[in-house]
Amino acid sequence: MKNFLKNIVAGILGWQVRRLRRKNNFKVVAVAGSVGKTSTKLAIAQVLSQSYAVRYQKGNYNDLVSVPLIFFGQSMPSLFNPLAWLAIFWNNERILRKKYPYEIVVVELGTDKPGDIEPFSRYLRADFGVLTGIAPEHMELFADLNAVAKEELTLASLSNELLVNKDLCADEFLKEINGPFQSYGVKTPADYRLSGLVYDKNFANFKITHGHKLVLDGRHESISEPQLLSVCAAAGVADQFNMKAEEIEKGIRLIKPVSGRMRQLDGINNSLIIDDTYNASPEAVMAALNTLYRLNAPQKIAVLGNMNELGSYSQRLHEEAGRYCDPREIDLLVTIGSDASKYLAAEATKKGCVVETFDSPLTAGEYIKTKVKNGAVILVKGSQNGVFAEETVKKLLVDPADARKLVRQTPYWLKIKKRSLGKLK
Repeated sequence: MKNFLKNIVAGILGWQVRRLRRKNNFKVVAVAGSVGKTSTKLAIAQVLSQSYAVRYQKGNYNDLVSVPLIFFGQSMPSLFNPLAWLAIFWNNERILRKKYPYEIVVVELGTDKPGDIEPFSRYLRADFGVLTGIAPEHMELFADLNAVAKEELTLASLSNELLVNKDLCADEFLKEINGPFQSYGVKTPADYRLSGLVYDKNFANFKITHGHKLVLDGRHESISEPQLLSVCAAAGVADQFNMKAEEIEKGIRLIKPVSGRMRQLDGINNSLIIDDTYNASPEAVMAALNTLYRLNAPQKIAVLGNMNELGSYSQRLHEEAGRYCDPREIDLLVTIGSDASKYLAAEATKKGCVVETFDSPLTAGEYIKTKVKNGAVILVKGSQNGVFAEETVKKLLVDPADARKLVRQTPYWLKIKKRSLGKLK
């Protein structure tokens, strides 16, 4: 029944999006990939907004039903609320009768299994596609990384032009792209290259070049390479849209860290919390640990929760993450959840790390509160369902009001967490 309703709703919305594009002259930028989609989408939208009227959605509308809503500025109701959907269809028709006020629409295309991206072609043709990377994701439904690559690379067939993160796309996958594309990166030679990177406290100074052309001599509030990859992608897209360097620089200055994505928060005992609790994948965990390793602090604590949806790959990938934990850089490692505590913790212990394991983010937070030294840096990362590591962060905030900056704090999510974790206080 749910799939039946979803197909009907998606069909009507797709029909309305196609009509909207036929009647109006605007561009579409579509972002896909295994990691960093939302941060990259928001960075692109923020920079393009300095020169164009841009429509986008701040959350993660990224499936066949929710993406069309972005074009019309609508919010997603329950699939089983027919009156709400009728109101949406009616309001969309009203918008269709007027001149569309936006020049660019930026969307995010998500996938949970093979075949999820191709159906977007029913109503979507991107003028510009951005592929953020190919890495293990939802491995309980993908046979292997080749299957992930095949799915994410579907973006190429939906896009007139393509920009690919070369740092996180292996050459073997790039060879599968039919037709020309451009690349961006920090670590590897790319068409759009971020280089000259120098960190200055909570900021990064860098240059972005396109061949011999200097696109940007910039500065951004960032402590991690994944955040800078989003900036590099945004600068690349803006350059393709012929934006001036000063406009790109202004937009990048306005990019702010997204909740749960390497966001810096003030913690107890003058500590710095790096809140990366939105979700977790093997590639993202290692990138977050690299950031922790680079920072100087009298004490470094890593809190790592389960990486969900890895299927039969879960043990191996958790063990690999455990082996990546460096006892010279981590004074205390805390794990949350079964696979993190069983596999990741075991390998980290073998490496010489001091490890404590917990089933609940609440008890993990209470324990860490007793161990935080003055000036510590605390990295917190984990998947959402069953982990909810943001509740660990909440225990460590010096100002409880900063809880509003955390992910999954809406009544909907708090209700789910209360069922899963019990009392949240």
